[in-house]
Amino acid sequence: MKKQVFDLSPGSRVTGKWSGRVYTIIKKVGAGACGTVFLCRSHQGETYALKLGEDSSRMMLEVNMLKKFSKVQGVKLGPSFVDVDDWVDRSGRTHPFYVMEYVEGASVADFLKGKTKDWIGILAVQLLSDLENLHKAGFVFGDLKTDNLLVSGSKVRWIDVGGVTAIGRAIKEYTEFYDRGYWNMGSRKAEPMYDLFAVTMIMMEMGHPKRFDKGTHPQKTLEHKLASSPILKPYKRVIQQCWKGDIQSAAQMKDSLSGVLMKRKKNPASSRQRRVQNKKAENVELAALTVASGLFFAVSIASFFL
Repeated sequence: MKKQVFDLSPGSRVTGKWSGRVYTIIKKVGAGACGTVFLCRSHQGETYALKLGEDSSRMMLEVNMLKKFSKVQGVKLGPSFVDVDDWVDRSGRTHPFYVMEYVEGASVADFLKGKTKDWIGILAVQLLSDLENLHKAGFVFGDLKTDNLLVSGSKVRWIDVGGVTAIGRAIKEYTEFYDRGYWNMGSRKAEPMYDLFAVTMIMMEMGHPKRFDKGTHPQKTLEHKLASSPILKPYKRVIQQCWKGDIQSAAQMKDSLSGVLMKRKKNPASSRQRRVQNKKAENVELAALTVASGLFFAVSIASFFL
């Protein structure tokens, strides 16, 4: 889908038509099919993310989703909702916008630099924990990709819920590399397995940062790329099970990956790993996060959406 790009220079002001609240643009941080996101500062000096778009109905769907997420206790599924309004530009045109929490963090690729391959698994487990709750609530993420994720305080966070779709409907917002339809691995029907495929592609991207095209035989391309990545070797079987449809829920995939991580902690892959003393602190943090993620799995927001 074509990106909706608004070019607002730093220092520009977006004033709410109805509330009169003023947000000063600091910089543009991204653009997607539903609008452009800016880092902004409120009149009180607080920093937020402001999303400016054209389609009022689509924007309100995102706002409603963020509002629901904001009211959930114990589960933080997306940025916290702050404000929603319209903005009238200099030409007199009206544009919908909403304001949300600005999540500070590193991209998944930057976060993983210099870290062991275990972190690919632990970030995937964290992501699957959130997806499990989302699926129980009757939705899929849809446009799940690294561009829509940040790692903040060693925890993966969603930063854009624009592709969230009710289960059973058609996925309308997607990115080809993460889309199972592009790889001839399934339909674009909104179901949990659609998100699981995207998780495998996020993991694949960690093994092949430059991404790759599907070629004339998409499934063979995937298998070849999976087999050729040393850092994906521990997760090969789980990824293949997802592709074959043997894993059908976030809970199943999460448990399988957790099993891989626990096995690796008990049986180090090589003597070289045992000699690396500066990884001790990282391993302790990794183990703690694994346990924390396990506790987090028990939390569900399904009842809120019923």
